[in-house]
Amino acid sequence: MDFLERLGLTLIPIFVAVDAIGSLPFILSMTQDMSPSERPKVIRYAMITAFALGLAFIGIGKGIFAALGLEIADFLVAGGAILLVLSIRHLMTGKFVELQPTISKTIIGVVPIGTPLVVGPAVLTTLLLQIQIHSIPVVLVAFVINLAFAWAVFAQANRLSRLLHEQGLRAASQIASLLLAAIAVMMIRKGIIEMVG
Repeated sequence: MDFLERLGLTLIPIFVAVDAIGSLPFILSMTQDMSPSERPKVIRYAMITAFALGLAFIGIGKGIFAALGLEIADFLVAGGAILLVLSIRHLMTGKFVELQPTISKTIIGVVPIGTPLVVGPAVLTTLLLQIQIHSIPVVLVAFVINLAFAWAVFAQANRLSRLLHEQGLRAASQIASLLLAAIAVMMIRKGIIEMVG
């Protein structure tokens, strides 16, 4: 019972940090030019990347931070800066990244969807904080459950894409980019406040 109680307490903050439902518009905007068969591959790459990064952080994140002399605030500023650049680029050019013809579109699943969107500074910070409170097995199970939920939500991307059609998808894409820029600024602000506080 203690394990289940701790699991419940760990699930909620990770769920809020992953924010799968809130991330869905960004997934749609980043994959708007892809076919219905390409989108699930990109999402699969994103989830594998997110899982691998989260797993690495659960195992050795604290040690890496200590060895490199990094603070969580540094991570927030860096992650926020990356998201801000990507969102501004999309607002200006209509594309998050410029892919060469020889590079597979699935690379978008790794960056920016897998990280920093699905598992970025907010999730990694939450994982590190939860490890300090609960045991690693509890945090790991909570993280996996949240990723499984996120995958289930992202699997609806094709259905939503058909529902919105091209014009609706592009309009949603621009709004999502603006929101992503705002989130990025918030992350940078929080990081700076922690640095000077």
